[in-house]
Amino acid sequence: MGSLLKVVACGVLVCIFYQDLKEREVFWFLFPLLAFSLAIVHYLNVDESLIFGYFVLLNTLLVTGIVLLLFLIHKLWIQKPFLNHSFGLGDLLFFYAFAMGFPTMTFVVLFANSLLFSLVVYLFMKKYRQVNTVPLAGLMGLFVLTVLGLSIFIKTPSLYTF
Repeated sequence: MGSLLKVVACGVLVCIFYQDLKEREVFWFLFPLLAFSLAIVHYLNVDESLIFGYFVLLNTLLVTGIVLLLFLIHKLWIQKPFLNHSFGLGDLLFFYAFAMGFPTMTFVVLFANSLLFSLVVYLFMKKYRQVNTVPLAGLMGLFVLTVLGLSIFIKTPSLYTF
């Protein structure tokens, strides 16, 4: 069942990537579907529900702190509207859906690397295409899709061992 849910999550990530890249809008229902599928896979791979709840709580608090920090920096220094101008609602929903799927240490590593991946790809896209905004949810989704795909098809260390 875990592998099937990983495939479902991969399908949702493909949709998020495609829609964010092409249309710059993502259907809202994809984010709860992604959160649910990642959370169930996460739950099935931890020993106790208490540990799962602890990881999800820590990840959610971490995402909330990051978004709050971004909001405060934006409010104090940039002084432009934050949501849907500098940071999209889809990006916010993706952050929280992503937080459901992994133990905290794995989440931090994947989150940081997905942000770096998104930056590098955006800089490449900006050089060769007329792109003004970062399709953050889509690019982070592509990164997570790659990681999940590798964990399905290649015998790698478990993402849930931390």
